[in-house]
Amino acid sequence: PMGSPSFLERAQALLRVRNQLARECLAELLAVFVLIVSGACRRAGAGRGAVGALGVLGAPLARGYSRSPRTLCSQPRSLAGAHLNPAFSLAMCLLEQFPWWKFPIFMAVQTFGAFISSAAVYAVHYDAIWHYSNGTLTTSGPRETASIFATYPADYVSITNGFVDQVIGTAVLIVGLLAIMDTRNKAVPKGLEPVVVALLVLSIEVSMGSNCGCPMNPARDFGPRLFTYVAGWGAEVFSRGNGWWWVPVVAPLLGSVVGFAVYQLFVALHHPPEDGAPRAEQNSLVFVGTALTEMSPGEKDAAGILPQKK
Repeated sequence: PMGSPSFLERAQALLRVRNQLARECLAELLAVFVLIVSGACRRAGAGRGAVGALGVLGAPLARGYSRSPRTLCSQPRSLAGAHLNPAFSLAMCLLEQFPWWKFPIFMAVQTFGAFISSAAVYAVHYDAIWHYSNGTLTTSGPRETASIFATYPADYVSITNGFVDQVIGTAVLIVGLLAIMDTRNKAVPKGLEPVVVALLVLSIEVSMGSNCGCPMNPARDFGPRLFTYVAGWGAEVFSRGNGWWWVPVVAPLLGSVVGFAVYQLFVALHHPPEDGAPRAEQNSLVFVGTALTEMSPGEKDAAGILPQKK
């Protein structure tokens, strides 16, 4: 009959998630899934070292949910989508653009997304993996296949060198992301932010990927590593490289802090004040990264930084 709801309308009414945090987590999960499937499938098809940087194009899938709407200055913009990376989520927390209580939730969701996407890659390339490995799943040797999923250091790389590599690589990534988001720098054309981020990741992987594959993302490394552990590669995924597994988890988080500090100290603190804004007020806004929000007439923010509307 006319006026009756369609199947899609009934499905939406039944399945639509109304909790904002749950929607953000679902969007983040899907975006990370696309990121890992893109990169790991490419590595499985092309061999170790293949670059999966274009997987960040999964970020627009989370547009409007996981975005970070404010950052650094008075007219900031987001990266048009999901965080995809706990290191980036941490940088947003440091900028006070993402609540700290959400950080462990997002990190868990990102890691779980990486885990299930690794399962999907394994299912897609199941026959190829077993054929290439001659029926033995190993993390080392000429027929190893574990590096399809997680990163492992080259034989000549020490834990210390690998840690420094990941701190610097992630710091460069965060500096680049903050520069893209800072509207007081020359703007990237709207809608092309994910492409520019993909090129940024690609350039870092090409220039710094020889030591350990340049993970720069705790979830992207630990989630797939955990999958390989339960899927048959065994405990060697954690012991190889003198217990390398913790480096791609800890070092990118430290690199995020370093990248945030570098961008603030070398760029953000030195922006000239905006027209009509007192210099002291502008410096405070840049330093703490306080978000500008819509306010009713006469209302002030909790920190007392923003001017009252006349």
